[in-house]
Amino acid sequence: MSEDSERVRHILLLDLKNDPEAIEAYKAWHRPGGPPAAVTRSIREAGILELDIWLAGDRLVMVMETGAGFDPALKAARDAADPDVQAWEALMDRYQQRLPFAEPGTKWVAAEKIYALAEQ
Repeated sequence: MSEDSERVRHILLLDLKNDPEAIEAYKAWHRPGGPPAAVTRSIREAGILELDIWLAGDRLVMVMETGAGFDPALKAARDAADPDVQAWEALMDRYQQRLPFAEPGTKWVAAEKIYALAEQ
């Protein structure tokens, strides 16, 4: 089995507060060297192989590639116990707003894949 076939792609959505200054600040926090080392370490230790965040207006799209064994519940539990990750999440919450249809307590909402060119 090739490395690509062992990967799982996750697409997640979240909105920023519709405030141009806040959006610029959020972008600045995500430039190289912006996120704390503990946050980057947490992402990598969880088995996340690639993670990109895209922005259009005030909508964020996270594209995440993981190994097949990635466990989001385990990552969430580890992050909840890590004060550095929690500090980062609290800081980012100042800029973020939940999607109107998000379940209570859900920050990033998983997108539903509805089309694949390879399946056509």
